[in-house]
Amino acid sequence: MLAVGSDALFNFLTKIGSSWVHLRKGTVRRKVVLALAVGSIPGSITGVSYLAHLRASYGSGVNHFITTAVGILLIGIPLLLLFQQQIESRIVNRPPTMKGFVGMVFIGLVAGFLVGMTSVGSGSIIMMLLLLFYSFPPKVMVGTDIVHAVILTGVTSAMHWRIHNIDLKLVTMLLVGSIPGGLVGSYLSTRVPMLWLRRMLCALLLMTGIRMLWA
Repeated sequence: MLAVGSDALFNFLTKIGSSWVHLRKGTVRRKVVLALAVGSIPGSITGVSYLAHLRASYGSGVNHFITTAVGILLIGIPLLLLFQQQIESRIVNRPPTMKGFVGMVFIGLVAGFLVGMTSVGSGSIIMMLLLLFYSFPPKVMVGTDIVHAVILTGVTSAMHWRIHNIDLKLVTMLLVGSIPGGLVGSYLSTRVPMLWLRRMLCALLLMTGIRMLWA
């Protein structure tokens, strides 16, 4: 269970810089961020509270529940990612719309609950749902998603911190490892076609998800 809170804090810290860049570039729809946050904040609080309730009720048995939930998400997310390019190509020429505030709040609520319980999908789940139901340019979608993810993971981290569900040593090691990982990722992104990078990512997530469910 410590992995969930630690991962949430790690995601929060690593997204701060990129969110600032997108805000400066103007690739963020602030009203969409607000709409998503209206749903995701209570969703995250509910998710973390429910997780704490399960731990109090079932003890270490909650770890099996988390493993199963994360495994399912790790299978579902790459399946959606496989269709991301097709979805983007269909919506890229549509004019953006700010309609559907209630729908965005609902998306935030569902994603917030899932992130609160598993820390998985703070960006990918919301990105896919926004791509499926709304027509913003891809760059704006990415910037909006990242800025909202900072808010969501920040709230989630604070909730996990309150219930002593964060391992700072683990977070530190993840941050140290993310530096060479980021360099390798940047190197590959300039030399390997994006389609193949996406396929490799999807394959890795699928294998991880299947392994977690199999275990």
